Amino acid sequence: MTIVNDPAAEPGIRGWLTDPEPTSRTQARIGNLYRGWRSFVRNPLAMVGFTIVVLLLLAAAFAPWLATHNPIVGGDLRTQRLLPPGDEFWLGTDDQARDIYSRLVYGSRLTLLVVVLVTVIAMPIGLLVGTVAGYMGGWIDALLMRITDIFLAFPRLVLALAFVAALGPGIENAIIAIAITAWPPYARIARAETLTVRNSDFIAAVQLQGASSGRIIWKHIVPLCLSSVIVRVTLDMAGIILTAAGLGFLGLGAQPPLPEWGAMIASGRRYIVDQWWVATMPGVAIFVVSLGFNLLGDGLRDVLDPKAAK
Repeated sequence: MTIVNDPAAEPGIRGWLTDPEPTSRTQARIGNLYRGWRSFVRNPLAMVGFTIVVLLLLAAAFAPWLATHNPIVGGDLRTQRLLPPGDEFWLGTDDQARDIYSRLVYGSRLTLLVVVLVTVIAMPIGLLVGTVAGYMGGWIDALLMRITDIFLAFPRLVLALAFVAALGPGIENAIIAIAITAWPPYARIARAETLTVRNSDFIAAVQLQGASSGRIIWKHIVPLCLSSVIVRVTLDMAGIILTAAGLGFLGLGAQPPLPEWGAMIASGRRYIVDQWWVATMPGVAIFVVSLGFNLLGDGLRDVLDPKAAK
């Protein structure tokens, strides 16, 4: 009797996850996630981005415990205004004697709020427009893509400024304005993915079974487009943060005294020469978080879209 040593056959839970012949759909899905995670952790830059994003999430979740001072109410203007970084105020104070570190910690909540809500609004719109245009074709495709081209013709920040000017300043209107300007790239990607699969044999088989166009798009095409769109969304999160910071810098985003990073830079630009920390610290926070999302997006692209990594 000959025993063949299969390197893929491993005992225990790891063997179950890496089984090349899964016995159930659940095992196949969990196994794919496990293999994707193993590939992801082998990318050191992706892990750096993942760590930054996790730290941002922890800072937002535990802000009341991490902050050392009230982020809204300042201290004594006579003795605590524009203090440099030190033992009591780790990153210094601003012109209202407020602790910059505490404001950055609470500002992470606003940053995540903008990123999450813009993603929740913009990604479904882009997926819907792109998949419908790619699958239906004809005048529907032409109409939807020309609308998409109109949005793409304007720089995102300029278009967001126009919408915020029409809606009025505020964090809610800023989120709506950024979401309105963020969906066109997702629609383009979803349309391109749809065009590659709409004439496939499995789509023809589903059509022969009598499935409606809406069911085909939702059940069979959208899942195939999802990975590419998720990668693009992750890479766009840095741009979303910068756009939100730009609106806050111009006074059209979160309004004082909310600790929004762009507004903090705007209030500290008058002291950039002598009290550099007032504007520099929120600028560093924006840079680090944007870098983290970019690195995370690159790592997800390598895992979810291997063709793009080659």
